[in-house]
Amino acid sequence: MTVARILAFSGSARSESFNQRLVNVAAGYARTAGAEVTILNLGELDLPIFDEDLEKEITAPEGARRLKQLMFDHDAFLISCPEYNSSITPLLKNAIDWASRPADGESPLQAFKGKVCGLMSASPGGLGGLRGLVHVRSILGNIGVLVVPEQVAVGGVMKMFTESGDDLMEGMQKKMLLEMVQRVVQVSGRLFA
Repeated sequence: MTVARILAFSGSARSESFNQRLVNVAAGYARTAGAEVTILNLGELDLPIFDEDLEKEITAPEGARRLKQLMFDHDAFLISCPEYNSSITPLLKNAIDWASRPADGESPLQAFKGKVCGLMSASPGGLGGLRGLVHVRSILGNIGVLVVPEQVAVGGVMKMFTESGDDLMEGMQKKMLLEMVQRVVQVSGRLFA
């Protein structure tokens, strides 16, 4: 089994994002499980709203090219996405749309096909962003990503991180997050061996 290479990011650009904190915790678990992990902040890519006229004018913005290259360079994704009105965030959907566009010499959806993904969300609410993950899973599955069945929705998140903020408190959600991350590392390591 080879070392899994994982790209970890959240669907939130908020500076104090619970989802960014959660994806950072998951990235730490993945490293402990033997994976190489790159953490990306989608907000730093400076992606304009996708539209085909803009795409024709500039081909793809630098941030979109950088995102796609990172996706090509990794076997798997860990994505934590807040729920906006029971769905996916505009930031994550826009990033997916830009990365889905083939450049010359690329096959359609090449940045996504065959990749493995683990999904998670965090929210102060009781459901933890669970309803939004349904849409993220559907989108990714339809563009060729193997989304592992384990997913984690951390509700009441303001009380779920340790005092240092770099781990989850002991309990069911921490156990579920560890299991999901280990599954992503295991599956991606086998697929890309």
